[in-house]
Amino acid sequence: MFGSSSRDPSSAVLCGSGALSHVYIQHPPLRCNIPETHGLFYDDGNKLLLSPTSDQVLSWKTAQCDQYDPPNSDSISEGPVLSIRYSLDKKVICIQRSNQEIQFKNKETGKSFSWRCKSGSESILGFFWTDCPSCDIIFIKTSGIESLLYDAELNTLRLVEAKRFNVSWYVYTHESRMVLLASGMQCTTFYGFQFSSGGIIRLPKFEMTMVRTEANQKPVLAVEDVHIATIYGRIYCLQHDRAGMILNLYRFYRDAVVHQGTLPTYSNRIAVSVVDNVLLVHQVDSKVVIIYDLFLDSLAPVSAPLPLLLRGASVNGKQAAQVGDNIAMSYGAMIYADKWSFLVPDLICDLDHGLLWKIYLDLEAIAASSSDIPYLLEFLQRRKSDTSKSKLLCLAIMRSIILERRPVSIISSAIDVLVAAYSHVVKAGSALHGGDRRASETFPDSSTQQTENPGSLFVDSVGGTKNNENFVKQESSSRAESKSQQPACTNVKNEHFNDAAVSAAPGVPACSVSSSDADTDLESRNHSTQHPEMSLSGDSSAKETRTLMQPGRGAETPVVKGEESSIHAEAFENRISSIESGISSNQGAQLSTAAISPDEMYNFVFAIVEDEMGGDPAYLVAIIVEFLRSVFKEKMKVHPKLYVMTIQLLVRSNRYAEVGLLVINKVLEPSKEVALQLLDSGRQNLQLRKLGMDMLRQLSLHHDYVNLLLQYGYYLEALRYARRNKVITVSPSLFLEAALATNDSQQLAAVVRFFSDFTPGFKSTAEHSRFLGILTEMS
Repeated sequence: MFGSSSRDPSSAVLCGSGALSHVYIQHPPLRCNIPETHGLFYDDGNKLLLSPTSDQVLSWKTAQCDQYDPPNSDSISEGPVLSIRYSLDKKVICIQRSNQEIQFKNKETGKSFSWRCKSGSESILGFFWTDCPSCDIIFIKTSGIESLLYDAELNTLRLVEAKRFNVSWYVYTHESRMVLLASGMQCTTFYGFQFSSGGIIRLPKFEMTMVRTEANQKPVLAVEDVHIATIYGRIYCLQHDRAGMILNLYRFYRDAVVHQGTLPTYSNRIAVSVVDNVLLVHQVDSKVVIIYDLFLDSLAPVSAPLPLLLRGASVNGKQAAQVGDNIAMSYGAMIYADKWSFLVPDLICDLDHGLLWKIYLDLEAIAASSSDIPYLLEFLQRRKSDTSKSKLLCLAIMRSIILERRPVSIISSAIDVLVAAYSHVVKAGSALHGGDRRASETFPDSSTQQTENPGSLFVDSVGGTKNNENFVKQESSSRAESKSQQPACTNVKNEHFNDAAVSAAPGVPACSVSSSDADTDLESRNHSTQHPEMSLSGDSSAKETRTLMQPGRGAETPVVKGEESSIHAEAFENRISSIESGISSNQGAQLSTAAISPDEMYNFVFAIVEDEMGGDPAYLVAIIVEFLRSVFKEKMKVHPKLYVMTIQLLVRSNRYAEVGLLVINKVLEPSKEVALQLLDSGRQNLQLRKLGMDMLRQLSLHHDYVNLLLQYGYYLEALRYARRNKVITVSPSLFLEAALATNDSQQLAAVVRFFSDFTPGFKSTAEHSRFLGILTEMS
């Protein structure tokens, strides 16, 4: 049965629905309180919650966690049940009947047999099934560890290997395939083995340290104080030192066990969970949860300690408060109750009430209480449980900090985080699809039009990134200050990554996602990588979509000021509401990820804030230039409409010279949209019109170029250009009408003669007859 941690029922409280919290469990739970059952057991290898009766065992799938699903059942013989597990193929039921006996039952044949210890001096501490190629099941005994093969035909076991040493207790998780065996008088000497599909790895023997409270007293380490956690594909051991009030972190490598640091604890009793690669340390006595993100080996908490919240169903307004009150009345003394058992990695089982809860992160609350915007965006980009919500929050944060006119250096750092994250997703997709994925979103090689270093273009055109603050007179921070505000990336040794992971650029944060269904193999510490890497991957309500961050406790948070008129505010609300449908429509076709593409940055950030920001557009131009700098550094393309917006904003401030520099240096990438905008803005500036005409010609948009020449009255030049480039898509009548508008019969006759000589069949058309008649009248 579960090893339940003791709790203080007198201090147990339930957080109401309105409480501030970053972690919550959601009502309703999975109900397993069936009468006449004898306890609850967790089979982490199959993710099953098991409850035996006198003649059968009931099982619930914890992955679904649906309270309305009836349990499955299998018949078993009567007798005591100390532990029970299914084989990984679910064909065999294994039941520990006593400290000396384990019973096996084949579900297909119905046959069963028992295995007993040969020596009466040894006891069975436990067992688990494995997908290791050399063995099927592992027995942990007080005399050591044994690996055995199960023969279904003969219905028997065959010993493969036995390791002999004294064992006091053990800890195992199927997620890590790792078992730790405690030995010694203080239970601080450990033997570690990993049984994965790749084989067996034996860790070096290691010692865990404990603080002595008295000189002659040696504390004994208990099994409930040691936890195995898999975070970002890395395997950690967390050892709670009750006397020292610290949590020791050990990192497992193939050839070493390394102490990574310590975390403070504020309770003699703690529990550990891992939700979406985030470490949760439950301070049982204090009734709070502390969140840690160990991605960059940072031991600083993500946020302040807050209580665990029991949340009702997804309802709004008064209904939500009513549900919260009803839950509080029904389960008033249940949070951190005596019989709560924390299951790996993110489940809680209430043994008294027969309930199973799943733990969730409240990303909105975490975002609302964080003032470090770049770090917050990195944290959200690494979340995989609800990528849609993470993406929506990132977009909302970007809109908020721009509308609040935060310093350009801070927004530049935030942009770098999002662009780097998306760049790695593109590279991961390209690696999985043979290198052709998103080819249209990367710049061509040096043989194309843009041959200069994109980073140097900004120095020549707008004075470099350090001087981008010149767009805003009030801006005094420099690019160097921006770099100093970014969280420093700590070198991480010996990362374990999924097959889909790709090499990341040095210093760029990234993430890898662990899966309990796949092996987490250990790597040699001597062959570790220098920097972390990443492999980036729900439905969200309109409330989530429109979240623009509410203030947390004592933190500077992004909040959008609501000073618009009611009509303007309603239009803004409708614009924001369209984001959810726009993102969800793309979510199914793309790799599940919170990464934000340049197109999404334009559609859901720049296009929206441009409508909301009034006054001098210089600030928004500075932000866009920083975005272009970051995108060019990653060699990606942006939405052409963003270039158009940049031109419009600069022209609005009569900054024609800067537009020219951006175009000449190809910071604004040539496109039809940019050319047409230059031509439109060229009504006030002839230089811009010339740049637009030249861009059309460079892009070989001959039809548009000829039409514009005709529009400006240069019909003879248009005629020569059309003949030289063999443009046959422009109607001859346009040239003839332009010549007629000059009232010059000689020029009209020249145009008629040109089409008569070079356009087959023109003499038989109505235009030929009509303009011959006009020439006759003019002469």
